[in-house]
Amino acid sequence: MDELYPPISPRAEGFLETGDGHRIRCQEAGNPAGKPVVVLHGGPGSGIAPMARRHFDPDAYRIVLFDQRGAGRSTPDAGDLTANTLWHLVADMELLRERLGIERWQLFGGSWGATLALAFAETHPARVSEIILRGVFTVRQSELDWIYRGGAAHLFPREWEAFLAPLPPGLRDDPLRGYAVLLDDPAEEVRHHAAVAWSTWEGATVSVLPQESFIRQYADPAFAWPFARLAVHYFTQGAWLDDGQLIRDAGKLAGIPGVIVQGRYDTVCPPTTAYELHRAWPGSELKLLEGAGHAVTDPGVLAALRAATDSFRE
Repeated sequence: MDELYPPISPRAEGFLETGDGHRIRCQEAGNPAGKPVVVLHGGPGSGIAPMARRHFDPDAYRIVLFDQRGAGRSTPDAGDLTANTLWHLVADMELLRERLGIERWQLFGGSWGATLALAFAETHPARVSEIILRGVFTVRQSELDWIYRGGAAHLFPREWEAFLAPLPPGLRDDPLRGYAVLLDDPAEEVRHHAAVAWSTWEGATVSVLPQESFIRQYADPAFAWPFARLAVHYFTQGAWLDDGQLIRDAGKLAGIPGVIVQGRYDTVCPPTTAYELHRAWPGSELKLLEGAGHAVTDPGVLAALRAATDSFRE
């Protein structure tokens, strides 16, 4: 079995007016009469990726994708953070579902996309048919401390040193807060240098084996600015969640079939979060993949995701 379906182009594209000044870029692909699935990108600033359409049988699925607020071609861009919170994104999804005339849809998301999927499902469980998650992230303080306060630094010391380098000594005790200062600096050069350093840190840690292609992608200023700007905005606020809320409330997902695909050696979102979610979510299935990290292209991840979408396509 191929790990991905062949490339497909969107069959429809447009913008959703939210009513509060945001315009959300949306796409549809696949079978217009097929099983609805909405793809939730990561970041939160990464935007629609063409490969994301290829996890689904295009004859069986109606595939919906959108650029979250501040990301991709949605407007305003990441320079304007007005009315941009997790709960605005949840409301955007519900508005999009209603506009498309979809009764229930499958949720598919990795990393930050898993955060958004859980927030939507716990808010609107009756509107969800199934959930497929990868590299689970729930924005708990312990998770933020791991990746941004020295946990992963024990595995990537040189890369961590480069991550800290833009921060003045007085801001290094709390790099997340320090980067919030740099990304708000009045000097564009300071902001963009900080964004590239922030994003490069994740590019260096995202795969179980460091890959130059990831580092180049994440270091590209066009990618790095919305990626860093939105991540720091969301994470300094704990994504407007109570600490541990998404796992605490996972009982609301009872009756919703779900598959959690998690790399054993995910250094961005360690598997303890996926395991705790699985324990709290009645009826969920955890697929812990040996030899995989956080990247969707790590060994076994694409095959596990395709197996999950195929199992739910009827």
